[in-house]
Amino acid sequence: MSTTVFRIGGDLEVRRLGFGAMHLPTDPGPGPDRENALAVARRAVELGVTLIDTAYMYGWGANEELLAEALHPYPDGVHVTTKVGIARAVPSGEWMQDGRPAALREQVEQALRRLRVERIELLQLHRLDPKTPLADQIGTLRDLRAEGKIGRIGLSEVTVGELAAAREIVDIASVQNRYNLLDRGHEPVLAACEAAGIAFLPWATVAWGRSGATAEVAAVAAEAGATPTQVALAWLLGRSPVVLPIPGTSRIAHLEENLAAEGLTLTGAQRLRLDRLSGGGSALPGEQA
Repeated sequence: MSTTVFRIGGDLEVRRLGFGAMHLPTDPGPGPDRENALAVARRAVELGVTLIDTAYMYGWGANEELLAEALHPYPDGVHVTTKVGIARAVPSGEWMQDGRPAALREQVEQALRRLRVERIELLQLHRLDPKTPLADQIGTLRDLRAEGKIGRIGLSEVTVGELAAAREIVDIASVQNRYNLLDRGHEPVLAACEAAGIAFLPWATVAWGRSGATAEVAAVAAEAGATPTQVALAWLLGRSPVVLPIPGTSRIAHLEENLAAEGLTLTGAQRLRLDRLSGGGSALPGEQA
């Protein structure tokens, strides 16, 4: 079985199988949905999750506030990584990239306040902004790191070339790209991360549930006495030691199912059958991470 921990940036030790908070409802009002969301976040930590992924875009800060309500003061070793660089367009309300230095600084300051921390151990740029020079975007995060407001810098949805260009400006500790058993379009980026020891956080880890509809995945799951979701996650964990899956859910039963995938060992023959699968589809409408 592959190791269950990874040191992001060489020193921030986390459990490789994390939790993506994107699907937790962020309605600020009290009620059963919010209580359930709080319970899911707390259960993740109870089960040993140490890396929780969120973003300003998830509820425009409400997801960060939810996690702080559920978990603050954070147990030792638990880290919430968040993402900045996305803003709401006015008046449409649609999202857009915003990597202007002032905007990034403001989003980081607000994230610190919402998460109730003085330093964000891993801060990721949600999307590169084509309207802002890369040096200004990455340079701003570098400056914030020097000021002690963030510990490590990551990127999301980048190419090999963009990753290389960013690394000329500052050390990059993580990359968060869409990648799963059926969608391996970012294989070259994963290879670059593995070569450099950079954490690779795949999102859409189970292909939005489509893995279970694939006959080969279903067959392997039946052989292994596991669910298709667990097979998809076990495949990711075995794919490379730098892969840190962050499956998301709003249900405790699914959370427990996901985390149990860490104990599933696929045989070499099963992995070979799964390796032959490939999707490569684009994101579904409304799916962003």
